[in-house]
Amino acid sequence: MLIKMFDLIIVGAGLYGSVLAYRAKERGLRVLVLEKRTHVGGNVRDEQREGINVHCYGPHIFHTKYDEVWHFAERFISFNHFRYMPLARYKECLYNLPFNMHTFYQLYGVQTPEEAKIRLEHERLEEGITEPHNLEEKAISLVGRTLYERLIKGYTEKQWGCKATELPSFIIERLPVRFTYDNNYFNDPYQGIPVEGYTLWINKMLDGVEVRLGVDFLHDKWYWLSQCKRLVYSGSVDALYDYQLGELAYRSLRFEDTLYDMENVQGCAVINETDITVPYTRSIEHKHFNFGRQPCSIVTREYPQEWDRTKEAFYPVDNESNRNLYLRYKELNSRMNPKISLGGRLGDYRYYNMDEVIKKALEFELIKKIL
Repeated sequence: MLIKMFDLIIVGAGLYGSVLAYRAKERGLRVLVLEKRTHVGGNVRDEQREGINVHCYGPHIFHTKYDEVWHFAERFISFNHFRYMPLARYKECLYNLPFNMHTFYQLYGVQTPEEAKIRLEHERLEEGITEPHNLEEKAISLVGRTLYERLIKGYTEKQWGCKATELPSFIIERLPVRFTYDNNYFNDPYQGIPVEGYTLWINKMLDGVEVRLGVDFLHDKWYWLSQCKRLVYSGSVDALYDYQLGELAYRSLRFEDTLYDMENVQGCAVINETDITVPYTRSIEHKHFNFGRQPCSIVTREYPQEWDRTKEAFYPVDNESNRNLYLRYKELNSRMNPKISLGGRLGDYRYYNMDEVIKKALEFELIKKIL
């Protein structure tokens, strides 16, 4: 009888894989993590540049309402008290996000919640949309045309690479609208950013776990499957099966970093660019995540782009046709490789917040799946 070298192999050293690896090690399982990139952390990775902790793949703000997730997260590292309060820029004007009384005052000049509600209701009724058929109609039916055209339309079309009228309405089912002067984007009781960075956070989870970097599982998947009792795969499921049922759709991102010889460039961590003529969707000044006082600053501009197999898949295009294709791949996986479990953002083909990723990993029935 062939003795398996590992109880569990985890493909991907991102947040999902790292939490699973920690749990496996904690339970005494023989675990190996394989990572295609040359670093751990996946898209939450950050690194020190000029004394500033730079978020390498876009801003990540940890927030959660789940006690068990927060207590797990802070087991490894201390979090600061950062609160996400981005701005939106349209033409030459700046607006507060999420949509709140500051935003309504900036847009309409109203000062009370009652005035704001009357203005929004008037705009909604004026459009006469009762059954929205696409994202544009859904957004207008929720917040009216003025707010939609200045703060939603351009950003959304850049993000997804198509007209808002071509996007399904469910993408924007709920818009954060508040009738208070509160700029805190999230309502969750637990919020913050690791003081020493996300990369150290991930490294502490993986402490004592065997991790092999620069290893593409797909290049030798049958060998690795022969080496374990169970395997968790957090990559793209269409790639796992050589795209035999078709290619799932994703959006990718390109990042452009600029070092400034000045202490403070934009005055806040994130500014969303909602004007369609501005090619990037947001600018990120990283030092503000940790209240930095360095004499210089680094600003990253985030450019959405079409995905192909040479690029990193950041956002699943989770519409009806792609969801159906994903479900076909999931069924194929269950039938062909029952020892492989799918998970994480790409494995589940679903956009998750960080706390949702951790919650999924904590709920994974690790022992039951292996024994």
